Amino acid sequence: MRPGRHPLVVSWITDGPVQRPRVMYGTLEHGLGNSAEAQTRTYVDGKSGRTVYVHHASLSRLKPGTDYIYLAAHEGTTPDSGSFRTAPRGRAPLTFTRFGDQAAPHVSWTADGSVVTDNNSTPASKDIVAGIEQVAPLFHLLNGDLCYANRDVDRVRIWGNFFANNFRSARFRPWMPAAGNHEIESGNGPIGMGAYQAYFTLPSTETDPELAGLWYAFTAGSVRVIALQNDDYCLQDASDYYVSGYSGGRQLAFLEKELRAARASKDIDWVVVAMHQVMISSADASGADLGLRQHYGPLFDRYGVDLVVCGHEHNYERSLAVRVVVSGSETLTPNPVSQATDNIDTSMGTVHMVLGGGGVSGTTNQSFFKDGTAKVITAVTSNPGGGHTSVYAKEEAIWMGTRDVDHPYGFAAFTVDPGRFPGDTTRMHVTYYNVNKPHGELSVFEQFTLHRKRSDGRH
Repeated sequence: MRPGRHPLVVSWITDGPVQRPRVMYGTLEHGLGNSAEAQTRTYVDGKSGRTVYVHHASLSRLKPGTDYIYLAAHEGTTPDSGSFRTAPRGRAPLTFTRFGDQAAPHVSWTADGSVVTDNNSTPASKDIVAGIEQVAPLFHLLNGDLCYANRDVDRVRIWGNFFANNFRSARFRPWMPAAGNHEIESGNGPIGMGAYQAYFTLPSTETDPELAGLWYAFTAGSVRVIALQNDDYCLQDASDYYVSGYSGGRQLAFLEKELRAARASKDIDWVVVAMHQVMISSADASGADLGLRQHYGPLFDRYGVDLVVCGHEHNYERSLAVRVVVSGSETLTPNPVSQATDNIDTSMGTVHMVLGGGGVSGTTNQSFFKDGTAKVITAVTSNPGGGHTSVYAKEEAIWMGTRDVDHPYGFAAFTVDPGRFPGDTTRMHVTYYNVNKPHGELSVFEQFTLHRKRSDGRH
């Protein structure tokens, strides 16, 4: 499902073609008086040859700030149900959540018929869904490396397990994805994202079917969320295909258009960019990517992006507010404009958050550099046998804010206080929760506040 000023989409998967896929919806007060026919999208998995059937029904004529119920149905099956609340119109309080790098709790059959537990999976990938439901946000941002199907024996099974796991929350609130490097699957479309594009219907404005749904934007209250697909501009080669530059500049043009419009609007206060790979990291893992700093950094600075939420590194870290770069730095080191970590004016600079603790194994919180430095991918070299090796440079991590060295898993909740009158201060209260071993209980690691002046105070 998706929130905001767009029709909301209900999607489901079947094992084969079905007749009359549709969604009936309405309110508790007035009943299921509306119906929307679903469009069926298919793809053939390039590894197994299996055809996957995904049905998408767009629910229109929805009122803002309203609770709805729905039934998804097709011939020959019992309907399944859920509920959701639409986003408010205009400035109103709301909460959203975010994590990345989840995986799916499951086992698979190997080629010889034995059972194997996927090496990317941990119990946390299940526990974190229960954590999201404890917060019960309006919507959830799921930023890349959703289930790591590209690395598994049975990619179709893993996608199915991923949706079965997250259905416990996604049937009640939109889960809004941004594709990461592990959504690029060999044999699945020209750039490997055919499965992702079949599973999700997103508010994309892209007219090229090859690029549809890979970047998009939506508004909820006074928050504009812009979701990107970073392999277009990353230097790092960490996918089934190396697709750097695949959009020919179309994604960057979309980003600038969206940022310009958001900052010109007197209805939008907060600009949040959701993406997978990172522009800051002080872990000895993938590292920050110079390609993103080169392409995105000037636009984030020019249009005053408030918050960038990422994954990719399997840990939690956030930056100080940063604006422009350190003069003469080879790595385009982000320049901190303040040392504040608890109450941050985002009109001065952008806060970057790495939230890669969604449940995947191979956590990197134990790999933070301890000497105040970081590493950045500055180039790649081609390997004779295929693929590319990253070339790194070190930098002083003067942008470093807060990081969690003790706990690998968690998510963030963002609660918007819109303020009271035109030009008032609006605040975004952020809580980062640890999802703890062994039972998945939540604890608060930290809380902080972002603030800025409302845009409707401008003359």
